Amino acid sequence: MPHFVTDNMRDRLLAGVEAAGREVLTVYNRTYEVETKDDDSPLTEADMAAHHALVALLETVTPEVPVLSEESGEIPFETRRSWERYWLIDPLDGTKEFIKKNGEFTLNVALVENGDPVFGIVHAPVLDTSWIGQVGQGATKIEKGTTREIQVRALPEAGAEPWKVVGSRSHGSDEFEAFCARLPEHERVSMGSSLKLCLVAEAEADLYPRLAPTCEWDTAAAQAVVIAAGGQVLNAETLEPLRCNQQDSVLNPHFIVCGQRDERWTTALRASLQKED
Repeated sequence: MPHFVTDNMRDRLLAGVEAAGREVLTVYNRTYEVETKDDDSPLTEADMAAHHALVALLETVTPEVPVLSEESGEIPFETRRSWERYWLIDPLDGTKEFIKKNGEFTLNVALVENGDPVFGIVHAPVLDTSWIGQVGQGATKIEKGTTREIQVRALPEAGAEPWKVVGSRSHGSDEFEAFCARLPEHERVSMGSSLKLCLVAEAEADLYPRLAPTCEWDTAAAQAVVIAAGGQVLNAETLEPLRCNQQDSVLNPHFIVCGQRDERWTTALRASLQKED
C-alpha cells in the first residue's frame, strides 16, 4: 500500500507547522492572558492561533481528510468511528511549560489510519527543532536547519550504564515513583510536552512511563515518530500498541514508551500498577 504522505506533502506540512510555530512565538515573547478551560487546564491565545493555522494548513493540503484538534468543537464518536484516516492535532502541547517560559512545548500533527498513528510532526518553536516520522520510512530530527536520521537505542545491559528514564516536568504520579523504585540503576530526565517521547525516539532516553492522564492528541504525533524510529508506545496494562479513536473518550490509558520490551521493566511495571486491597 503506497504511503499517503508524499515527499512534497511532507515538505508543505513541515513548512506550515513551522509557520504556525512562528505565530506561537510572537505570543510567547510578549504579554498575554491565560484562560482556564472546563477541565481546569490553561488556554492562551497562542493555543488558538496555532489551532487556526494548523487546521487551515491541513484543509488546504488534504481537504478530503477530516481534522480533530484539541481546540475543535467536540466531534461525537458516532461520526469519528467511521474515519479510516484523519488528522489529529494538538496545537500547543505543554501550555504549562509555555506559561513558565521554559521552551518545552510543541505543536503536534499526526495522521491516524485505522486507529494507528502512521505519520507525525512534532515541532518545538523555541528550540527551532522538529521531529518527523513516517512508519515504515524512518524518522528524522531537524535542528536549526540540520537534518539527521534518528533511531531508538538498545537498552543498556546491567552494569554497563544507567538507564535513562523520562518523567513529566509538571505531571507526576505515585505509580511513576513506584515503577522507578523497582528499576535497575537509572537516571531521571524531566521534560515537558511530547518532547519526552522524542527523547526515546532519538536515543537520548530509554523509557518514558506515562502513568498519569493524557489525551490522544497529546501523544499521536510523537508516537508515530517513535514507531518510525524503531520503538514502541504500549498500553501499560496490556502491553499492546497504543491506539486512537477506539472509544467515545479521547483519554489514553496509562502507557510506556520504549525502544523494545524487556522483562526487567515489564516486571517493574506490573508490580507498580497492582492495587493493594
